[in-house]
Amino acid sequence: MYCIAIDNNLFGKIKHLDLIPVGLGNDNFSKEWIRDNSGENISYKNKFFGEYTFHYWLWKNFMKELPNNKWVGFCGYRRFWSKNKKINQKKFDLKDNILNEIPKEWEKYDVILGDEIKLDSIKWIKIIKYGKLALLNNPKAIFKNGRNIKFHFDMFHGNGILEKAINLLNKTDKDNFRKFINNQNSYNQGNMFICKSKKIMENYYRTVFEWLKKCEKIFGYDLKGYGKVRIYAFLAERFMSYWFKKNTNYIECPIIFYNLKDEN
Repeated sequence: MYCIAIDNNLFGKIKHLDLIPVGLGNDNFSKEWIRDNSGENISYKNKFFGEYTFHYWLWKNFMKELPNNKWVGFCGYRRFWSKNKKINQKKFDLKDNILNEIPKEWEKYDVILGDEIKLDSIKWIKIIKYGKLALLNNPKAIFKNGRNIKFHFDMFHGNGILEKAINLLNKTDKDNFRKFINNQNSYNQGNMFICKSKKIMENYYRTVFEWLKKCEKIFGYDLKGYGKVRIYAFLAERFMSYWFKKNTNYIECPIIFYNLKDEN
C-alpha cells in the first residue's frame, strides 16, 4: 500500500502504519522515500496533477516490478482505507482502524474503490456562493436529485470544463462518461483504488493519461485558484470512478479522514 505525502517529516508516521511512503512535491525528501522524479516522469506537473504524477511514474517505470494477482493500493496522508464501517472516535487509533489485509470475501473482486461522496447534500449557501452560473445552466439542480456530477464540477471547477474534456475522449468513453456525469449524483472519492490486476491498471493508466494529455492542450497551466490549479487531478477523480465501475468487478470500502500533519 503506497501512501502519498508532501512532507518529509511524515516518513516515520507512515512507516509506523506499515505503508510505503511516497514523496511528491518540492519538499526536501530523504532517500528513504519513493519519489516520482526519476526515469520517465511528469513530476514537474505535480502542482496540477496531484497524486497522478506518481501514478504516471509507476506506470512508466515500475509496472513490470509489480506482482500480478496481488493487491496493490494507494492512499494519502489525509485519507486512509478503513477496515471498519463505524469508528469509535473516543478510542480512536489510526493503526488499529486502517485496512491491513483484504477480507476473504473481497477476493472475488478486481478493484476496491473508496466510498462515494454524495452531492445531493450541497448546502444552498455554497450554491449561492459558487454555483449561480452552474444553476442557470442546470435548473434541475434546484432540487437535490438534480445535483449531479456535472453540476458539482461546474460549480467548483469551472463551467463547461468537464464537458470540453469529455469531448476529447474516444467515442465509447465519451458517450458513457457523459451519461455518467449527468445521471449520477455521487462519485468515488480521493483518487484512491486498490487493484490486483496489472492488466486492469495498465489499461486504466493508458486511457486516463492519453486523455489528460489532450486536456492539457486545451486548458494549459495558466490556472489560478485551488479549484482550477489541480484541474487534471479533479478530472481524473471523476473519470476514475466511471472507468472502474464500467470495466471491473469492484467493491467499495469506507475511507477515514485523518491528517497525519495534525498529530503532535
